Amino acid sequence: MIRITDAEFEIMQVIWEKNPISTNEIVEEMNGKKNWNMRTVHTLISRLEKKGAIKHTKTGRLYIYSPLVLKEDYIVSESRSFVRRFYDGAVSKMVMSFIDADIISDEDMAKLREMLDEREK
Repeated sequence: MIRITDAEFEIMQVIWEKNPISTNEIVEEMNGKKNWNMRTVHTLISRLEKKGAIKHTKTGRLYIYSPLVLKEDYIVSESRSFVRRFYDGAVSKMVMSFIDADIISDEDMAKLREMLDEREK
């Protein structure tokens, strides 16, 4: 799976949500969220296209972008990478770390128990 920066991920979020979307629409969306200038957005779009995360089609003078990477696939890949890097690939270590740091609430733990019980069935 390709690696994208946090800023590129912001652009991908817009493309995933609004697919297909024009350059101008991406710029508009990012102005509402990050107040980035047009040049910054164009640079990020160009990087994403070079990495193979998105593609464009040209309709008249408009460039229309679509994702080449599914959001769900990217999230799974990044999640696996995170667990491998920080927790030696052990989800249980991650969960214990989150519990010890009070990141997981009692409500979250109850929901996790419920999901695990359902999964066992």
